[in-house]
Amino acid sequence: MLDGSLDTRAGRLNDRYRHHAATEVLRRAVSDPDLGRVALVSSFGAESVVLLHMVSVVAPGLPVLFIDTQMLFPETLDYQRQVAGKLGLTDVRVIRADETEVSRLDPDGTLHRFDQDACCNLRKTVPLEQALSGFDAWITGRKRFQNGLRAALEFFEPEEPSRLRVNPLAHWRPEDVQDYMIENNLPRHPLVARGYPSIGCAPCTSPVKPGEDPRAGRWRGSDKTECGIHFIGGRMVRRKVPA
Repeated sequence: MLDGSLDTRAGRLNDRYRHHAATEVLRRAVSDPDLGRVALVSSFGAESVVLLHMVSVVAPGLPVLFIDTQMLFPETLDYQRQVAGKLGLTDVRVIRADETEVSRLDPDGTLHRFDQDACCNLRKTVPLEQALSGFDAWITGRKRFQNGLRAALEFFEPEEPSRLRVNPLAHWRPEDVQDYMIENNLPRHPLVARGYPSIGCAPCTSPVKPGEDPRAGRWRGSDKTECGIHFIGGRMVRRKVPA
């Protein structure tokens, strides 16, 4: 049984690994008793290959949860298969929304046009919550530089009511990500070269112009900045969005 509240355990882990490098945070996290059962959640997006490569080195059998919203770019689906094979990841679990729920709530695939939060909830938030029900912690690729909501990100953070989140790359800079990819000869997502530095679902992702924030192409023209897996209404929660 895990010892202490989420806040206590997160604080203890941050103190324990405060001065560790990302790879060591990940290496130790997958076996630290304060975390329990751990999975990596990956979008196989523009920068995902960094964390996936680290996992392939320290724990290739770690469960990797990939949410297929069934609205992803074909390039993302191809890239997911390519990277998983190249890195030798042995437990990649493709997560999809319940077909009955999709038929009921989004029968014609247009929900994203008039209620983006509800679409993310249906296709991402709820399926991930179900997939994570057997884990005590999950690993993300979030970084402080990505936007204001992530500026104070720590290695370990509580996620009510019962899980911790692990952010090994929290303190990395953009150049750290690029250097790691180059040094390890990692395959790039093909859409990056076409102006997509942040990649989500095809209907809600557009190319980014020079000088724009890297996430400017996500839900362009709306106030939405997170899919709901990490934030809803500015709060770090992951549950069904109220009507």
